Amino acid sequence: MAFEESQDDSQTAWFAVWTRSRQEKVVAAMFQSFDITHFLPLKAEVHRWSDRKQTVTTPLFRGYLFVRLNPNRDSRLRVLSTPGVAGLVGNQTGPLPVPDYEIENIRTVITQKVQYSTFPSIPIGNRVRVIRGVLAGVEGTLLRTAADSKLVLSVEMIQQSIAVSVHASDVEAIEMHPSQKVLRDDSALFV
Repeated sequence: MAFEESQDDSQTAWFAVWTRSRQEKVVAAMFQSFDITHFLPLKAEVHRWSDRKQTVTTPLFRGYLFVRLNPNRDSRLRVLSTPGVAGLVGNQTGPLPVPDYEIENIRTVITQKVQYSTFPSIPIGNRVRVIRGVLAGVEGTLLRTAADSKLVLSVEMIQQSIAVSVHASDVEAIEMHPSQKVLRDDSALFV
């Protein structure tokens, strides 16, 4: 996982970067060398070959990583001209920021090393907040399965999610704050 904290002005925001196939780590290394604040969430996977098993780290969201920048300054051009970058995720008006809380939710799950699984799309369910344990304060969508409850944490801009096992007694229902409501635009573009 590569993450750099920004000490810049309040004009910066997180943006999703769409990369060329299997170029996430290369782009993250380039961003590191350019001093561009970025976040590439990684997960460990066991790969099996005929003669051995090996644990490798792969991007949590294939084809995406995140940068913190001021879109009105030249840092946007540096990001877009980086080899391996296909574009910034947005709509016809330009790149759209990813809410800080979505990045923080993913970061909390990864740093606390709780077990999670990737989820291909954003499920419909109740918004909840974890009230106990290492994930206290993390908000997501509660999904119930036959065996247990899952808390789904989403990055809506790229329509990707991860699911974490939680006890139903450790969460409380919440109302979404108006600043967290995102208008669903199924015509997301890469600019």
